[in-house]
Amino acid sequence: MSIVVGLTYDLRDDYIAAGMSEEDAGEFDAIETIDAIAGAIQAMGFKTDRIGNGLALTKRLVAGDRWDLVFNIAEGVRGRSREAQVPALLELFDVPYTMSDPLVCAATLDKDVAKRLIRDAGLPTPAFAVVERESDITKTALNYPLFAKPVAEGTGKGIDNRSRIDSPKELAIVCADLLERFAQPVLVEEFLPGREYTVSVLGTADDAWVLGTIEVALKEAAAPAYSFESKKHYDKLVNYTLAEKGPTLDEVEALGLACAKALQCRDTSRVDVRLDAHGGASFIEVNPLPGLHPIDSDLPITARLLGMPYNKLIATIVESALKRTGVSHEK
Repeated sequence: MSIVVGLTYDLRDDYIAAGMSEEDAGEFDAIETIDAIAGAIQAMGFKTDRIGNGLALTKRLVAGDRWDLVFNIAEGVRGRSREAQVPALLELFDVPYTMSDPLVCAATLDKDVAKRLIRDAGLPTPAFAVVERESDITKTALNYPLFAKPVAEGTGKGIDNRSRIDSPKELAIVCADLLERFAQPVLVEEFLPGREYTVSVLGTADDAWVLGTIEVALKEAAAPAYSFESKKHYDKLVNYTLAEKGPTLDEVEALGLACAKALQCRDTSRVDVRLDAHGGASFIEVNPLPGLHPIDSDLPITARLLGMPYNKLIATIVESALKRTGVSHEK
C-alpha cells in the first residue's frame, strides 16, 4: 500500500479573508503552491492529505489521525518561534516530516540568533547589532552605511528604499518606525555594496548539496532594496539569472552550503549571500522553509533555470526526508 503524505501549510487567502493585510499574510502560501506540491507527491505514487495550518493539525492529531510523512511548509502566525510550532507538534506525536526541526526553524527565523551561530562557526557575516528599544539606537557602534530590517520577518517585510541608512538621524527614524510597525527588535548590520545571490541547497548533513545559485539584480526602476514589494512584483522589478561560473560563484556556493550545514538545515534550504566591497562573500540570512510556488519562488526558479522539473524538485525533497527518517516507500 502506498504511503500517505500529509500537507501542512498556511493558506494566504484564508488569512486575508479573516482580515489580515496583504503584507502581514505575505509569507503564507497560495493555493497554487499547495496544488502543485500535492500533484508532485501524487506523481511519486503516494497519496496526499491536506491538513492545513497548525490549529488544523492539532485537531487532527488529537482526533488520532496520523500520516507516514508530513510535507511541512507551515509558517505559523505569531512569535519569533512560529515556524517551529508545526514541527514541534509533529515531533510530540512522533510523526516524521520534511524540512528542518523546531530548533532550526526558531533559530533561523531570528536573524540575530542565526548570525551569531554563523559567526561562531567561523563563517563571514556583516557586523551587526540589535535594537530592542529606541534607547538602543544611539548605542549602535557600526560603520555606515547600514541596513535595517525586522529581526524575525521574511519575504522582504519591513524592507524598503529607506532600509539602507547613511546617518544616525536616518537610523533613528527607520528603527523607530520598524519597532512600532512590527513590535519586535530591529536587526542593524553593516551594508554590503556588492552583488546579491541566493543559494539553493538540497539534502541533509553530509548528503547536502548545492542545486544552484541565482543572482538577484534589481532593475533600474526598482527601489534600491530587495523588498516585499519587489518580491511581489518580481517580474517587473527583479532580474533572476543563474550566477556566472567562476571563483566568485565557487566561494558563494561553498559559503551557502557551509551555512546550511552549520545551521543544521534539513532536506532543503535557501541561503542569501552578498558580496562586500572587496568581492568577498558574506552570509545574510537563511530560509529553512523556502517558498515553493511553482512559478514565483526562488528555489523553483533556480530549478527551472537549471532544467529541473518542479515535480523532480519536490520529489528530491521528499526522498531526502524519507531517507533521513527511515520511512519506507511502501507501507
